[in-house]
Amino acid sequence: MAACRARGQAAGVTPLPETVTATTPRPLRRSLMRQRWCDLAMLHWEVPVADVVPFLPPGVRPDTIDGRTYVGLIPFRMVDAGFGVGPAVPFFGTFLETNVRLYSVDEQGRRGIVFRSLDADRLAVVLGARLGLGLPYVWSRLGYRRPTPDADIEYVTRRRGGGPVSRLVLRPGAPIDRPTELEGWLTGRWGLHVRLAGATRYLTNEHEEWPLHRAEVLSLDDGLVAAGGFPGVAARSPDSVLWSPGVRAAFGPTRARRG
Repeated sequence: MAACRARGQAAGVTPLPETVTATTPRPLRRSLMRQRWCDLAMLHWEVPVADVVPFLPPGVRPDTIDGRTYVGLIPFRMVDAGFGVGPAVPFFGTFLETNVRLYSVDEQGRRGIVFRSLDADRLAVVLGARLGLGLPYVWSRLGYRRPTPDADIEYVTRRRGGGPVSRLVLRPGAPIDRPTELEGWLTGRWGLHVRLAGATRYLTNEHEEWPLHRAEVLSLDDGLVAAGGFPGVAARSPDSVLWSPGVRAAFGPTRARRG
């Protein structure tokens, strides 16, 4: 699989913000993990706020926009994941992933993601993330197919042992010059909330500005969203459909506050 084209190779990388608010963490002091998220499909459905509450860790509530919140289905390629400033991890650092996510905000006003599931096709990654980070990774069989750069994209996820299946065929469209408020809200996430060692933790990340495209769902047969606690939701058309060629991302501790 070819590596994704990082945003800014032709036009210059959009700098990460130095001025931050309660909704975006301080810039990273150092990078502990880095990776590229490539060829992402981003499907979202509005769900009742009350339906999200039971799935969030203590101290976290559903994040909303205009009183609404969403569940997302995000299949993509993870490319060249590695630790610190060292080289990417061979073989294990590149894999396919599909996640089902919710949107959260904590008592400090930090907006993030809560994962309901993360399917991946590398057993070592699944075990390491479950044991080390408390993330609900699942070892699954995944497929990605795009015969030519202009072709439609097929994403397939099959849980082992006869679990749910997700198959999406997507047609990427025109680039988006100015994302809507909702599109910015869904994609501008700077961390995740997770229950780890008996406490709710916020893991911070940085990433480039998303290069977003309109997209059309040609076919969707998904059981992952239902398995994540939202039966029937993926049977209707998504409220938002986006595609992105990808961004570079990093996780790590944030810098100290100034002044």
